[in-house]
Amino acid sequence: MFAAERRQLILEMVRANGAVSLRELARVVQTSEVTVRRDVRALEAEGLLDRRHGGAVLPGGFSREPGYPQKTHLAAAEKSAIADLAAGLVEEGDAVVVGAGTTTQELARRLARIPGLTVVTNSLLVAQALAHANRVEVVMTGGTLRGSNYALVGSGAEQSLHGLRVTKAFISGSGLTAERGLSTTNMLSASVDRALVQSAAEVIVLADHTKLGADTMFQTVPTDGITRLVTDEHAAAADPTARELDLLADCGVQIVIAPLGLTAEPPAHQPPQSPATQRRTAPPPGGAPLPGQRRPGQLPPTRLAERVR
Repeated sequence: MFAAERRQLILEMVRANGAVSLRELARVVQTSEVTVRRDVRALEAEGLLDRRHGGAVLPGGFSREPGYPQKTHLAAAEKSAIADLAAGLVEEGDAVVVGAGTTTQELARRLARIPGLTVVTNSLLVAQALAHANRVEVVMTGGTLRGSNYALVGSGAEQSLHGLRVTKAFISGSGLTAERGLSTTNMLSASVDRALVQSAAEVIVLADHTKLGADTMFQTVPTDGITRLVTDEHAAAADPTARELDLLADCGVQIVIAPLGLTAEPPAHQPPQSPATQRRTAPPPGGAPLPGQRRPGQLPPTRLAERVR
């Protein structure tokens, strides 16, 4: 494929989705990420798109949000891995809040297997995923339906959260930086997200590598308000996003890496892995890790991993 054809296809993908990762672009145009990065730089120089850490967005992407159908196809494998690992942070009998988003929707599908939960949400998609779960109580906020992401927003949603107290909040967004924290592109969504996290003792951000380094219009959670970040292994593999993880860890955020292919219920016997990709198994339910073990998905004992033990 000639460079002009390749760049036209890249531009069409970004226009259709609002934001696309370099990895996904490379897969579609069937070339390397190095070549795609060069193409993205060329398109940015022409003012046709903007670069973000690990991806590309439309010009003005600072305020533009892709719709739900487009977001479901972005970093789908990464979101699944993040949801698998995040579900392991929830215990039987917990009361949690789960915000709107495609990653939190994936999490909700896994929470349906945990008995005794109470889940508070403003997301119709999260509620739908839990609708037929045995012994999971779903509490929905009030508010006005925002059709682009099937979330309830506005003063009704915020007022219904007053006085609420839960153990954990699971929340996503459009961008995450160490300097500004979690942000989103819509003012109403940001206000509800702030109310959701204020009710929780622990705030857990679910963000794939395409969100790292992106700074969007409305701040939802400042960096010092984030307890833990669950992201995918691509975030630690690329220099810009790996540096962002280091900065977040310096700010006190616990970093947990979800390896691709991780499942909530791994088989009893797995083929041996290389040292670079080896991960520990989950600790016994309700117990501390055994000597020498690390958190699920935690990186090997590098500078970054040592911070979060």
